[in-house]
Amino acid sequence: MVEEVATQETQETKTQEKPEYVPEKFWNKDLNEVNVEELSASYNSLEKKLGARTDELSKQVREDIEKEKRAKVPENYEITKPELEEGVDVDINADMPLLQWWQKTAKDNGLTQEQFNEGINAFVNNEVSALPSAEDEKKALGDNAQARIEAAELWSKKNLSTDAYETMAKIASSANGVKLIEEIMKLNKDAPIPNTETAIEAAPSLSDLRAMMKDKRYWLDKDPAYISKVSNLYEKYYGNKKEAQG
Repeated sequence: MVEEVATQETQETKTQEKPEYVPEKFWNKDLNEVNVEELSASYNSLEKKLGARTDELSKQVREDIEKEKRAKVPENYEITKPELEEGVDVDINADMPLLQWWQKTAKDNGLTQEQFNEGINAFVNNEVSALPSAEDEKKALGDNAQARIEAAELWSKKNLSTDAYETMAKIASSANGVKLIEEIMKLNKDAPIPNTETAIEAAPSLSDLRAMMKDKRYWLDKDPAYISKVSNLYEKYYGNKKEAQG
């Protein structure tokens, strides 16, 4: 009997003890049980604090990423034309409305110089794809296409200013452009030598000078003014070459 009473008292004592893993503030001593309401309220409060802290950390991370991104944005984007095939040219400059839009868009979106260049390359490639095919244009000019192209180029160099020559060179990129120059050449066949500096005078090449000597005004008509022009250009060519070597 005594042993039964002792065992009962021991069991009652055990049921009244607070588990070690339950904090004191969540233990109801009167009822000898966990205060579920207090525990739940505390948990919810902690969850809100952790959520707010997580939002703050996320915001800080986003701000840091944005700062790092902005640090890589150049003050002014450099417009660099990609390498193109020989004889292919595309005009790009900062005054073009499309490029002004691209610079603003790149700046607003924090793009790097490399990302800006990708846009420029895409623009240039699109322009190149719209250019006439050199082989197709040569076919349209016939078997002596190369000779006609060179003759048109030489005439333009000999008779036009540097700016006008550059414009005419773009026109001559098509078969119809070469034909147009040939018509102009016929109309100006007997025209006097230009007084203004032409493209060939600004930067004469040896092949240009040799081509000029094949002109009948040089070897057949022996036009003094034309011969003098060729001689002066030879002197300029070798003078420029000497300066470059020196």
